[in-house]
Amino acid sequence: MRSLPLPLALTARLLPVAVLATAGWMLASGPSATPAAAEHRAADGSDRGTKSGSAPSTKTVTKTFTAAPAPCGSITEKSVKSLVPGAKTAGQEIASTDKSVRRTCSWNALKGFDYRWLDVSFEIKPSDDAAETAFKQRTGEKSGGGAVPGLGDAAYSVVNLTTADKQQTREGVVIVQASNALVTVTYNGSDFESKKAPSTDVINKGAIKAAKDAVAALEKAGK
Repeated sequence: MRSLPLPLALTARLLPVAVLATAGWMLASGPSATPAAAEHRAADGSDRGTKSGSAPSTKTVTKTFTAAPAPCGSITEKSVKSLVPGAKTAGQEIASTDKSVRRTCSWNALKGFDYRWLDVSFEIKPSDDAAETAFKQRTGEKSGGGAVPGLGDAAYSVVNLTTADKQQTREGVVIVQASNALVTVTYNGSDFESKKAPSTDVINKGAIKAAKDAVAALEKAGK
């Protein structure tokens, strides 16, 4: 049998491969492989995507809060004056790309040589489960703290001391999960005359006090 010229022989060898590749692509990208098609079959009842006899999921998503409250109004004036002496009680809201999801307010002041900083942040998650997952992840990253009973669905507080150029700063962080919202309070202080920091008890109690104000404001806004 006379051999085919080289281009024709190469075409003959590659043609079956091209046909198989095209068929494979059609199988992989056809209606049966697309999420939209799977959803369509589930919607019309032709294919539920579950084992025979099993019922479709009926789990509901709980979403108590749909938007973050105004953060600068979440801490009472009395608390601001007590925790951050000399600060403007109105606070300063931090710019956010989406205020319905996350809002933060900050207060800071230097009175004499005593410096204090306080901020509160509200973050709205799609569901309680999502907020709980985020809470566990964030508290897991901050070791050495403990639970705060009676605050939200779950609350955690931790205090740390840092020293830079012989200047001490003590910072407390309280993270609260309340339904599908996360509330985070950061409170720290330094004394620039003594180079010392406020006690752990002062910072911890101050952070928890602010967190209680913030959770109360969140719950009020959600009603």
